[in-house]
Amino acid sequence: MNLNEFNSLTDLFFYQADKQNPQSIFLEWLNPNNKKKFTWSETSLNIYKLAKILKKNIQDGDRCLLVSENRPEWLISDLAIMLANGITVPAYTTYTEKDYKYLIEDCEPSIVIVSNNEMHHKLKNIIKEKNFIKKVITFEKIEGLNDDKYLDFNSIIKNDLQENDKIKNSNLKRTSPACIIYTSGTGGNPKGVILSHGGILNNLDGACEILKPLIDKRPIFLTWLPLSHSYEHTVQFAQIAVGAKVFYAEKIEKLLDNMSEAKPTIMTAVPRFYQNLYNKINMNMKKAKGLKAKLIKATIVLGKKELLKQKMNFSEKLMNSIVNLLVRKKVKKQFGGNLKAFVSGGGALDKEIGEFLNAIGLPTLQGYGLTETSPVVSCNPIHKIRVETVGPPFKGNKVKIAEDGEILVKGENVMLGYWNKKEDTEKVLKDGWLYTGDIGEIDPEDGYLKITDRKKDIIVSAGGDNISPAKIENQLSNSPAIDQSMVYGDGKNYLVALIVPSKEFVNQKEKINEIVNEINNNLTLVEKIKKFQLIGENFSIENGLLTPTMKVKRNKVIAKYKNTLENFYKN
Repeated sequence: MNLNEFNSLTDLFFYQADKQNPQSIFLEWLNPNNKKKFTWSETSLNIYKLAKILKKNIQDGDRCLLVSENRPEWLISDLAIMLANGITVPAYTTYTEKDYKYLIEDCEPSIVIVSNNEMHHKLKNIIKEKNFIKKVITFEKIEGLNDDKYLDFNSIIKNDLQENDKIKNSNLKRTSPACIIYTSGTGGNPKGVILSHGGILNNLDGACEILKPLIDKRPIFLTWLPLSHSYEHTVQFAQIAVGAKVFYAEKIEKLLDNMSEAKPTIMTAVPRFYQNLYNKINMNMKKAKGLKAKLIKATIVLGKKELLKQKMNFSEKLMNSIVNLLVRKKVKKQFGGNLKAFVSGGGALDKEIGEFLNAIGLPTLQGYGLTETSPVVSCNPIHKIRVETVGPPFKGNKVKIAEDGEILVKGENVMLGYWNKKEDTEKVLKDGWLYTGDIGEIDPEDGYLKITDRKKDIIVSAGGDNISPAKIENQLSNSPAIDQSMVYGDGKNYLVALIVPSKEFVNQKEKINEIVNEINNNLTLVEKIKKFQLIGENFSIENGLLTPTMKVKRNKVIAKYKNTLENFYKN
């Protein structure tokens, strides 16, 4: 299959659907209260049925807002919108009514697709006041509605469909917009990133290269990261491209149970997930005594040697084989037993965490990308993992480093622009190059890309030193005693930190102080944390201090704790 030959993502889907056994299960939702399974044939038919209704209500290029948790209807709706020549606008289910109002007023959707009562409750007032919204399609029955503006998804897919009703001659091109994905808004209002069909198809070319050595039979994916995130949105098309079976997780709290049921071969997640996983496994391992403790230590030491391709003598090779059976096999079993790789993206994965997970038998491939690049720029391949890097760039894009260290990207995968924001587009797109805002370097020997910082998050001290807050925050949060942290000190003489302790360490300031001092010993003078304050409230999506992709909204935290932060410098 040559992905360069497809004009659109719908072409890719129908090509793949024709190749598959029509009765084999393609999509399955692991929600015990709403179990759903769709075969390849049912998925195709439902896309055609929904596209027929959409086509009657939208013009080419109209936006269609999609607000739903991960479930099979999500993918069906996304492809039906594209087939009807519409543009999907996915939105996080964690948004507030105010967030949805901003999105709707910005992109003016003709159609709103919403999953359930809870989601609809946040949208109903905006839907009522906006005349440009022609129809609302719901996946579940919405209470108290008697309005012909509303259509029921389940009623639509029960309708008969004649062969001549199928939309076939879609005039989509590779340059046609496929979706508008709003950035997570760490530095202000979200911006709508317009991604093309060709951009995502181009990205899939590189993704399939990464997946190829991980697939020896039909791959199984467990999807839990929101499909409204550009990373998981593109992953769903990678799943189509490799003919996978896709399970949708019930919810994050049930993830381990869902993994036991789905037995995935590949899983994608953001660094926060791996950080939590690292702390949890590490804490359990530290409780081990005697022989068990020795086996765990050997697993980590030898696993790191294997990862770094260091030579092992005969006894080390033998011991590595033993811990493969006694330790790594048991670790893998907790994640379903068939896991070939975790793929990490959406932020920087700490080197220590990457080494640890790979060493204990959970291969973790770190990649790099942005919503603006459809989204992947580079990724580590399974045969040559370098955890301190984000791997070599995908062949579909070019990467270079500007004089000030900024990473620049060029290729079909680069966005068409920001929706309704010409000036913002021109700031980051110059001569075809996307200015990413990330600082990095390329290894001249193997072309692997290394991210060293986020340009706009760099702290410049009063003495003119450039300091990476992310580096220090990662070290703090790697301690089981610290749940979250934020380092502050732009234009100041020294650094300070806000620290959210883990539940077990809420009243243990002395213990946190020991940890901070220990971390300070490994930092340069200008990087050391001089003062810190424990705070009782987590940075969360609900309180507006965390993006839906679990990144700290630095400007919001600073605004909320401005007095606390400034008081650090008063004495």
